[in-house]
Amino acid sequence: MAGARRPREPTHPLDCHERALRLLSVRQRSRRELQDRLLRAGFEPEEVDGELERLTEVGLVDDRRFAREFADHQLKVRLAGRRAVASALAGKGVDRATIEETLAGCATDDAGAAEALARSRAGRLAGLPPETAFSRLVSFLVRRGHAPEVARRAAREVLTLDVAGSES
Repeated sequence: MAGARRPREPTHPLDCHERALRLLSVRQRSRRELQDRLLRAGFEPEEVDGELERLTEVGLVDDRRFAREFADHQLKVRLAGRRAVASALAGKGVDRATIEETLAGCATDDAGAAEALARSRAGRLAGLPPETAFSRLVSFLVRRGHAPEVARRAAREVLTLDVAGSES
């Protein structure tokens, strides 16, 4: 076979399929996450594309399922806000339509989640002046993806502050 292409020297001991399966055995990944990891490992783009198609066909790579499971964990276990979940999914390469569809299908109580998260955090702020504790708690909740007005309401409720007096 004079015209046959010489196989490349592997930069790692696993072939593309084995590497992909190992990555998926650690945790579910979006298609783009898996693609990025395989390309960084030195596999050829054509080989990676073929492997991703193969894994998609057998159901091991499914961005919709990944987005649902990720959002469910973030919203119910970590008590993150919808904005944080949407941003994280976009960072993992999930397309906007899938993100919107996923979040529309999640029945969560943002106010309840923000309040539960605020309660779990409030003990750490016990020795601070009320204004400082309120400010830090609101900032924490906003960083976790809760809307500012939801964060302020939850912080007021948990810190038992006067509703009219704390509009930071």
